[in-house]
Amino acid sequence: MNLPFLFTAGVAAAAAFPLHPASPQSPLGSNMSSFPHHGLQDIVNASPLLSFHRDIVQIESITGNEHNVGEFITRFLEARDFTVVKQVIPSAANNGSSNRFNVYAYPSNNPNPQILLTSHIDTVPPFIPYSVSRVHDSGSDSTGHGTILISGRGSVDAKGSVASQVFAALETLEENPRSSIGLLFVVGEETGGDGMKHFSESTLNTSPPSFHTVIFGEPTELALVSGHKGILGFEVVAKGQAAHSGYPWLGRSAVSAVLPALSRVDRLGNIPDSEGGLPSSPKYGKTTVNIGKIDAGVATNVVPASARADVAVRLAQGTPDEARELIRQAVRDATDDDKDVWADFSTHAESYPPQDLDSDVDGFNVTTVNYGTDVPNLEIHDSEDAKVKRYLYGPGTIHVAHGEHEAITAKDLEDAVKGYRKLIEVAVARNQK
Repeated sequence: MNLPFLFTAGVAAAAAFPLHPASPQSPLGSNMSSFPHHGLQDIVNASPLLSFHRDIVQIESITGNEHNVGEFITRFLEARDFTVVKQVIPSAANNGSSNRFNVYAYPSNNPNPQILLTSHIDTVPPFIPYSVSRVHDSGSDSTGHGTILISGRGSVDAKGSVASQVFAALETLEENPRSSIGLLFVVGEETGGDGMKHFSESTLNTSPPSFHTVIFGEPTELALVSGHKGILGFEVVAKGQAAHSGYPWLGRSAVSAVLPALSRVDRLGNIPDSEGGLPSSPKYGKTTVNIGKIDAGVATNVVPASARADVAVRLAQGTPDEARELIRQAVRDATDDDKDVWADFSTHAESYPPQDLDSDVDGFNVTTVNYGTDVPNLEIHDSEDAKVKRYLYGPGTIHVAHGEHEAITAKDLEDAVKGYRKLIEVAVARNQK
């Protein structure tokens, strides 16, 4: 199999989707300290991995606007002997647009990959331009990989995983061209997962599946994740009656009505199960509740006729249906069964229980995470005699993802390539037994 990636890493205008011009490159794993007199841009240019990561971070791909980065990745993979399927998301999910697509790729000689690496190419707003800087850490070598900080929206979540997965696949295929590897990069993960859901419902997701292992890419600080919490969203709604604020007794304040319910809901993660609280678990800890947004009234001199609060729950135990009933009961108890105050679950379609994942590969730190992923959006049709392995792993930390200082080190990206390669190697060996 022809793999020209070892000879490509040029710089180009991202919007034009150019292929990297051919030029001699140092090996991917070469120590950056061998470039002591070069600028940081030279170091990035000299690394195929860092160059590719730079190029996709430079392309703005806020959810709904993933087309350009998808085109770039498509051209990049096609130039490296991958067959690429652009899986267009139905226009109904795109508000009439047909420009969004998942990137599904496999080596030209292997249309039914047994190992699937997947991540997402959309980001949260706002777009933050790419930049690279040196971090001076007294505890590390100032010329090392760990001090080269790469910033920009998506540099961590999740273009760091995308880049590392691509190069883990390329390096594996260079050593063993017959490796059965596929790549799936989806749109829309940040706002409900329409890309992964479309793939899941498509004929590409066969039953039984061609793949025996799926490796999801998200920022996990290079740890192998044994599972993540579930999620449930809802609103607490109150109906009142408007009146002049000078004569509040002529109306009924929806804010006053909703406050006892919100106070109770806010504490549900800390209330024991025996007292009607949301359950905890030894693995995931407490269920957490966040009242993220409150909207009420029209003016300060008007008694508010309506109030609603948007709530997100991270489930540590149990099912969404079980949590819904506990929440409904909590609202009833807090308001003395006031019919004008209720929990409304119809505005939040997405919900799922905690997601247990595989973590049976030696050599990794193992952890759990509290954020959501595309894991529950991929329905896997396990056969009767075999269950698909699901892993979650990637570079960078969630603590800076979505923030104004989103950034990742060059060393994290390179270490992630090694980590993904190890997961691939174990999956290959397992299937050969």
